[in-house]
Amino acid sequence: MTMLETMTKAVVDGVFPPRCLACATPTESAGRLCATCWGETHFITGTTCRRCGAPLHGEAGAEDTCERCLRHPPGWDRGAAALVYGGAGRRMVLALKHGDRLDTAGPLAAWMAAAGRPLLADADVIAPVPLHWWRLLRRRYNQSSELARRIGRLAERPVIPDLLVRRRATPPQAGGREARAANQANAFALARRRSVAGQRVLLIDDVLTTGATLSACTEVLRAGGAAAVDVLVLARVAFDESLGL
Repeated sequence: MTMLETMTKAVVDGVFPPRCLACATPTESAGRLCATCWGETHFITGTTCRRCGAPLHGEAGAEDTCERCLRHPPGWDRGAAALVYGGAGRRMVLALKHGDRLDTAGPLAAWMAAAGRPLLADADVIAPVPLHWWRLLRRRYNQSSELARRIGRLAERPVIPDLLVRRRATPPQAGGREARAANQANAFALARRRSVAGQRVLLIDDVLTTGATLSACTEVLRAGGAAAVDVLVLARVAFDESLGL
């Protein structure tokens, strides 16, 4: 770090003191978790399902595929996730998505890049899951696009923020697998003058629940001629059989 960068950082930290990525607790430097939130953050490590990124605990099936993906194969080829959606992981997702915590996007993208290193190595292009225009206007930024831009920079891979468009506004996802899939049906399209023919696309999103949104995007990309589609998300929701997830 140059002297100018050091001085600039000192000024910024003086005006905007660094705080925990998941709460408002002050931290020694930016991009860190406080001790409490660190203990509540569950990073996905070890053996994971190659299709959805869920941690496997002695449940491996064919080629390390979880039982749920064997029963309900997702539309995409491979998947990875950095965190379990719960505790501090959930708070970080919501802070970025609804709390204007864009300062968290860099560290979160770095965790995702580490979790998805094999997917990034094979990706020809990176694209975020899009927001509908009115939701983007209200929220002012697309959290998936912010993550995708930073991941692309880290991995030195091209990012196309507008590769996909959301054709219709959909209500918040609710219900089980079938209800979520119906909610996303025909919601996405390939942007005009965009081509994915013969390319391996890496889709970026903040949370994976049943995968209905990512499956709908994958269907559009495959129809457009994509050679393969992988997905990389910040957090993976824990399975809940009672909800059909």
